[in-house]
Order: sequence, then structure tokens, then C-alpha cells
Amino acid sequence: MLLFESYFYLALARFLKGRPFSKIAPSLGNKMAETTFALNASEKEALMGISQAIHLMSRYTFWESQCLVKAIAAMKMLERRQIESTLYLGTAKDEKGEFIAHAWLRSGPFYVTGSEGMERFTVVNKFAKRIESGM
Repeated sequence: MLLFESYFYLALARFLKGRPFSKIAPSLGNKMAETTFALNASEKEALMGISQAIHLMSRYTFWESQCLVKAIAAMKMLERRQIESTLYLGTAKDEKGEFIAHAWLRSGPFYVTGSEGMERFTVVNKFAKRIESGM
């Protein structure tokens, strides 16, 4: 079921990516804020399962499912499970001196998506998706 859910959220995230960023940014959480790096052991299995499902299903979508799409999809899946996360947006220059961008998602100390190569990027924006108590 996790694979079907990840496919659905990858489609939703791809749709959102096609909209103006200023329209979707409020749904990503608190701008320029981060969630805790503390490990919540009870969430570890869910984080690993979502990470694996997103990476696997992103290979089989007929639309582009790169870093930002995967990060948004994983964030929405975590939100559904009442798990906090932080989405990071970064920029860097490639070998030709061209600007490139990357997105990754962290929950606690675990990088759910986009950890590959993230150290090359300078964070230019981040969004903390906090889960309010009593929801």
C-alpha cells in the first residue's frame, strides 16, 4: 500500500511543482525554520519505508519526479502520519559554472529524500512542517 500511496503523492507533488512557488510555499510549512534533529525511535520504521517507497516509485512515474517532487511527496506522506519534517532548497554551481538547484527532506536526524550530493549545495530556503498538538 505504501507504494501506491507514494505514487499518488508523487503525482500530487508534480502538480504542485507546476504551480507558482509563491502559491504552494505556505503549504510547505514555516519559512526559514527547522524541525528538531532529535530521533523519535517510534517513527524510524515509517521514515525508512516512506524513503524507500518514494525512491522506488519515482523511477516508474511517466512525469518528472526529481528532488523537489520527491521531497514534497515525502513531506505530505509524513504529514499524514503526524511526523514533522524540514524541506531544504539549495543552490550551487555545476562544473560549467551554471547554477543548479536541489531539494531534500529531513525528519529528525534522518534524510528521507535528496541526501545524495546535498553537501554541495548552499541552503537558500527551508520550510519546517510542524505537527500541532491535538490534531
